[in-house]
Amino acid sequence: MRRRVILLALAVAPPAFAALALPAPAGAHSLPDVEGRLHDRERFFQPLEARPAPDFALQDAEGRPVRLADLRGKVVVLHFVYASCPDVCPLHAELIARVQGMVNLTPMRDQVRFVTVTTDPERDTPEVLRGYGEARGLDPANWTFLTSGAARPEEGRRLAEAYGLRFVPTPEGMQMHAVVTHVVDREGRLRAKFHGLDFDPTNLVVYLNALTHDEEGGGHVPPPRPAPGVWERLRGLF
Repeated sequence: MRRRVILLALAVAPPAFAALALPAPAGAHSLPDVEGRLHDRERFFQPLEARPAPDFALQDAEGRPVRLADLRGKVVVLHFVYASCPDVCPLHAELIARVQGMVNLTPMRDQVRFVTVTTDPERDTPEVLRGYGEARGLDPANWTFLTSGAARPEEGRRLAEAYGLRFVPTPEGMQMHAVVTHVVDREGRLRAKFHGLDFDPTNLVVYLNALTHDEEGGGHVPPPRPAPGVWERLRGLF
C-alpha cells in the first residue's frame, strides 16, 4: 500500500519535486554538480566564490533584533525592496513567494529562511512590514521583513550596496535599482545571485536543495561567466 502511495505521489508531482523528494545516489545532486548544470541552463544564475556575506543588525516588524549571524545553520534567500515601489519590487516579492511555496512543500521548509530588507525605513513602518508579506503570498513561517528603523534611514541602502546593489533615490520619492536575489549558505557565506525576474524559480529551488545537503561546505564555482548585461538587467525589471 505504501509503495502505491509513493508511486501515485510521483505520478502527480512535478519532476523537480520528484527529484527533491527522493534520496539520490551519492554525488548525483552534489553542489558542484548542481552549480555546473545551472551554469549551463540558467543564464540569470551567477555562482560566487564563497566569502562571508555582509552582516547586518536590523529589526523585524515587532522590533526584535535580527542579525545575519542569528540565521547561521540555515540557507538564506535575501532580497531588497521598498514597499511603495510601484513596479518591480512587488513582482520580485511575488517571485520569492513562488520559490517559498515550492520550498515549503519539502523538508527544506525548516532549513531555508527568506529575508526581505527595506531600503525605505522611514515610510516602511512596522504596520507596513506586517502587511507586506500577507499581500504578496509570503509565509511568515520562514519569512521576515527587516528594517533599520527610521532613525537610520540610509542603512538599508548601504547594506544593499554592500551586496553589490544600488538603490538611488529620485526627486519623485522613488528609488532606481536592479533586481537581484542573493543566496547565503548555512555558514553565512554569499554563494550566488539570481538576476532579474526571468530566472526559473525551480532552478533556485534546486540550488537551495543542494546547499541544504552540502556536506563539504566549499562547493565548486564553474568557470566565470559575466553577470547579465545592462539590457538583460533592464529586461528583468519588466
